[in-house]
Order: sequence, then structure tokens, then C-alpha cells
Amino acid sequence: MKSIETKSLTLSYGEQPIIENLDLSIPKGQITVLIGGNGSGKSTLLRSMARLLKPDDGAVLLEGAPIAKMSTKDVAKQLAILPQGPTAPEGLTVLQLVKQGRYPHQSWLKQWSEEDERMVRRALKATGMDDLAERAVDSLSGGQRQRAWIAMTLAQGTKTILLDEPTTYLDLTHQIEVLDLLFELNELENRTIVMVLHDINLACRYAHHIVAVKDKTVYASGSPEHIVNEHLIRHVFDMECRVVPDPIFGTPTCIPLGRGRSVASGAKAGVSA
Repeated sequence: MKSIETKSLTLSYGEQPIIENLDLSIPKGQITVLIGGNGSGKSTLLRSMARLLKPDDGAVLLEGAPIAKMSTKDVAKQLAILPQGPTAPEGLTVLQLVKQGRYPHQSWLKQWSEEDERMVRRALKATGMDDLAERAVDSLSGGQRQRAWIAMTLAQGTKTILLDEPTTYLDLTHQIEVLDLLFELNELENRTIVMVLHDINLACRYAHHIVAVKDKTVYASGSPEHIVNEHLIRHVFDMECRVVPDPIFGTPTCIPLGRGRSVASGAKAGVSA
């Protein structure tokens, strides 16, 4: 079963095509990661899936229905997107931010309800932000801020969540913290999660499904174990590497063949000193 599909999708900025004639299916209830070089169209594709970018041609289907024909509120009830590097107004608290996730469910006939309150509290608890609810978002650490924004998307109550580089600018500890949270949401609540990641090794560790974007289309898609290899890295990223199993998780791990200090030369330098 598919959560999001694209049919002959073509996207561009100005007169420059970014994605051309693309057919793609996002598996429902799985974590899908989009990978590719800078400027390959990963973020552009993600934005089109959320109806933030109008196609030049083709269509995006959400749960089988053309997303272009859906109202903004109906889209927001089914799909949440967290863009790259979101910013909150100065002084806005975590609780105020998370409450914004319930706006698609409000109307002049239906004001704030017990269901809204329950969803906000649930989102805060799921992200471990309940104790920080009264803190200003701009006073938090990078990892805490990202969890606050994820809590807002959870409060929308959608089954599909799109995230554009959710670990950018985070140190390794906070990267793992955020990705573990998303993994748990998928495992426990069967959320469909689609995200753009730059780190190939983390993508392989957390994704059920990987989509590699190259030359305005999908170069390869499938499970990390089936598609991530030295050939793919060479052609998608123009980089020579070795791909070996992760010693803990068994997922593909990319070791770039660039310059670096070898253990032997480092030991020799230490002796010479």
C-alpha cells in the first residue's frame, strides 16, 4: 500500500528542470529516506509531496487522491511537513508552538477542544518535551528545538510526516536522539515518515526504504541492503568508497576513500615525537 505517489512528475525553479517525468511510490507505514548530491532535487521533491511546490506537469497523489485538488486544511489533516531550519517568533513557548499543530482542526464552529488538548499533551510526552513546555523555543538547545518542532507536527495527528534534513546543524548526540524518536514513532504508531538526510550511514541505519535521486529522476530505490553499494555511491555522489556491514546493526556502511591518517603512520609519528 502506498502513502504518497508521483505520476509523471516534473518540477522546476524558473526555467531550470529539477525533476522530470518522475514516477515514485512511498511505502505506507515505513521510513523512507531521500538521498542524493547537493542540488539533486531531494528537497524540491519533498516540497512537492506536501503541495508546497506546484508541478509543471504530472501529479502527486496522497492516499490515492490528487493532492492538488484537496483543500489546504484537508492536506494538513493527513500530512505534516517540517521544513529545514524552521524558526519560531522570539519568546514563543514550546507549548504555544505545539498548539499550532492543531490549527488545521479548528474552525469558527469548532474551537479548542478536549481532543486538541489531549493531542498536544500526547505530542509533548512522546517527544520528551513535557517538562520544557513553558520554556521559550529560542532558549533551547538544537536537539530540544528540533524535538519541539517534531512535537508540533505530531500534534497535527497525521499518519504521514515529511522532514527536510531534520538533523542538519545538530551534533552527533542530538542527531541520534532525533532519529531514534522518529524510529520509535514509526515502530509504535505506524507513522509513515519521509525525510531527506545527508548522512548515508544514518540513512541506511534508520530507513526501511531509500530513494536515491540523480539526474532529475530516481537512480535507484529499495531497502538499504539491496541498493546501497559502491556502484551507487560512485554514480550518485561521484565518490569512491568501500561499503561494509555495520558491525552492530548489519546495515550498509560507507567508508570514503579520501585522504586520511592511517593508524600505522599515526603510530610512527607518535614514536618519532
